[in-house]
Amino acid sequence: MLYVLGLVAFALGILIAVSLHEAGHMVSAKAFGMKVTRYFVGFGPTLWSFRKGETEYGVKAIPLGGFCKIVGMTPQDDDVAPEDEPRAMWRFPVWKRTIVMAAGSVTHFVLGFVVLWGVFAFAALPDEHKWNTTPPVVKEVSACVPLTWQVDPDTGELRDCDPDQSQASPASKIGLRAGDTITAIDGRPATGWDQVTDQIRAAANKTITVTYTRDGTAITKSVFVPAAERPREDLDPTTPVAEVTKDDLEQVGVLGITSVVPTSTAGPIGAFGQAGTFTGEMFQRTFIAIKQVPQRIPALWDALTGAPRDPNTPMSVVGASRLGGELAQHGLWEQALFIYASLNFFIGVFNLLPLLPLDGGHIGIAWFERGRSWLYARIGRRDPGRVDYFKLMPITYLVILIGGGFTLLTVAADIVNPITLFGR
Repeated sequence: MLYVLGLVAFALGILIAVSLHEAGHMVSAKAFGMKVTRYFVGFGPTLWSFRKGETEYGVKAIPLGGFCKIVGMTPQDDDVAPEDEPRAMWRFPVWKRTIVMAAGSVTHFVLGFVVLWGVFAFAALPDEHKWNTTPPVVKEVSACVPLTWQVDPDTGELRDCDPDQSQASPASKIGLRAGDTITAIDGRPATGWDQVTDQIRAAANKTITVTYTRDGTAITKSVFVPAAERPREDLDPTTPVAEVTKDDLEQVGVLGITSVVPTSTAGPIGAFGQAGTFTGEMFQRTFIAIKQVPQRIPALWDALTGAPRDPNTPMSVVGASRLGGELAQHGLWEQALFIYASLNFFIGVFNLLPLLPLDGGHIGIAWFERGRSWLYARIGRRDPGRVDYFKLMPITYLVILIGGGFTLLTVAADIVNPITLFGR
């Protein structure tokens, strides 16, 4: 149920973002005096509409986007009434047209920032600064721990131990439970998870004392810590389990616990700084992701033919919505909102690429006309006037064809072989 709720909420969020994109065009166009005749959410047959002033607002049957109609976007538009000619968009100064065309992407950037601000302001997020300044609280206690590094070929993950066939974990032997706070190891106060981990790893084949508190009561117990094969600390933590070799392993002590990750909330004021910093990081990642799209397409095609799905391949709104559902199912709403903000930044930047029919293409043409007029005036030649959009239609159709094919490819991959966060 939570999966469906998260998926629907994420898809609805995308529809809202696209609707706000078109609203950005409409509001800015009206502010400059351009005429906007229609603003609709969705495509296809009209379900409901009303007219206010000179604009018709409504909802259509297919909720896959939205649109607004600004009169005279190009000089070639042939549906401009004579009385509307002075308000045709193409007649306005280039800076005003730039603002109107960029306003759609700006709404995505603003929405992404607001979402980030809300998460940082009110959600309890992992705080790395507390990780090594507060005694660790036990999150889970393993019934047993695998002492040898064995990878399950079917899952590509570390093979679990069988509690019925293996010796009980040291943590279970001394009665540790979820919620207990470890306060000392061998009498040394526990100042953070890393310090506790280092002590346990160094205690292979030794007996140590563990002091922990439960309901305000301090408990100290001794336990033998077995040696187990684990990756070296200097190994890249992003290395897939299946790619870890014998040379990457070392013998370390294991207790059989995981720690609760410390969290904090920035508050409404502090969230502005954190959201601003994270927004800058997301813009950087977005530019890198767009640059890498062409080289990811072969892996995307391979995913359709049975190869494992590369998590770095592009995904469609279908795939993003599925991830939103997965995260909601596991109670990770904050991570779903981070993905939603990231998607908004991606859409906003992508839409500003100087290609028709994207908004960036219209902006590029407007400034090309302005630059050409300035140059011709300087060399004493007659202004060649406006760009003929009809001559650019073959390029526009090519961009639409490539974009449509790419969209179909990502949607198909997200249906047949989707990216998952928690396995299938």
